[in-house]
Amino acid sequence: MKATEQTIQQIERALRKTAEKFPSGEEASVMTDIHIRVSQDSGELLTFDDDDNELMRCIVEQWIDNKDDDFYEQVAADVKGCIVRLKDVMENLSILKPYSFVLEDDDRETMQELYVVDDDIAIIAPLSMDSLDSDLDEFLENLLKE
Repeated sequence: MKATEQTIQQIERALRKTAEKFPSGEEASVMTDIHIRVSQDSGELLTFDDDDNELMRCIVEQWIDNKDDDFYEQVAADVKGCIVRLKDVMENLSILKPYSFVLEDDDRETMQELYVVDDDIAIIAPLSMDSLDSDLDEFLENLLKE
């Protein structure tokens, strides 16, 4: 499932509406995460604070009754891409740092931590560790040769 332009616009609008709840000029809230809940059946995209208070809700038409096996992986990539495009807003919310954007399914199960914001860094998750094992093996092999 490749996200349509309308889907990207809906995700970005949802993120902006969530950000409006935490304007950068206000005193920082003690909330530590923004939970982004998506439903494969209804197409809903909701955001919540740590106390499970709903911040925003919308329907992403492309997601309604989507039966793709990789639905959550694709949604994670799309939402992450939107967060990165809106990073100036997303990294300056009036929330105490560090805070995270966490993707959840409609059963409130964490699917993936999408983005972590701290004072000096922002981490786009998951970290790319695909070649870590081979890199470490090569390093150890070179070290043992010496």
